[in-house]
Amino acid sequence: MPGNTGRPLIAPSILSADFACLADAAAAVEDGADWLHVDVMDAHFVPNLTIGLPVVESLRAHTTMPMDCHLMIENPDRWAHRYAEAGAYNVTFHAEATDDPVGVARDIRAAGARAGLGIKPQTPIERYLEILHEFDTLLVMSVDPGFGGQSFIPEVLAKVRTARRFIDATGLTILVEIDGGINKNTIEEAAEAGVDCFVAGTAVYHTDDPAASVETLRRQAAAASPHLHS
Repeated sequence: MPGNTGRPLIAPSILSADFACLADAAAAVEDGADWLHVDVMDAHFVPNLTIGLPVVESLRAHTTMPMDCHLMIENPDRWAHRYAEAGAYNVTFHAEATDDPVGVARDIRAAGARAGLGIKPQTPIERYLEILHEFDTLLVMSVDPGFGGQSFIPEVLAKVRTARRFIDATGLTILVEIDGGINKNTIEEAAEAGVDCFVAGTAVYHTDDPAASVETLRRQAAAASPHLHS
């Protein structure tokens, strides 16, 4: 899927769902969402501990949605390919967590998944532009990784615009994804900056109708985006 055509992708984050009912949370958005975003945290790379490989394996058996696993963990070279083997569609690890991002990406792809590169809000994007051809997604964090429900950091949109210009100029097919504080008040500016895929947690799962919330967010993004459509 090219990074500069198509409709906005919405990836609800189950970090904001009821952990006792994750299969139900997936089912609630299955008809409308594009990916199911799964935040994996190890209490080392980030100061929080969430779910890991066994939960991803169990979820894979209960949903047909493409799983977008976001690994906020140390040693992604050890673990990332195992999420691909477990059936994840896209596996993102953090640039800050490894000295060999290209090697990790190749391991993920060899295991059958798309490879994503995650960037913290404080990390310069420029040092990674020349390796983006090794990846399928670029995940720009718009909050400090570790906890859901944080406020959007608008300054990260400068990095999105830099990445968008580079991708369009070089003809790459990588998708630009954003994660953190995405809701009805922030999704339009993210779309305008050049985002393709929007991770939304509380804006989906803390509403009365998660599926309807997904469609509302998609319409907003499509209306504001210079390169996507509804």
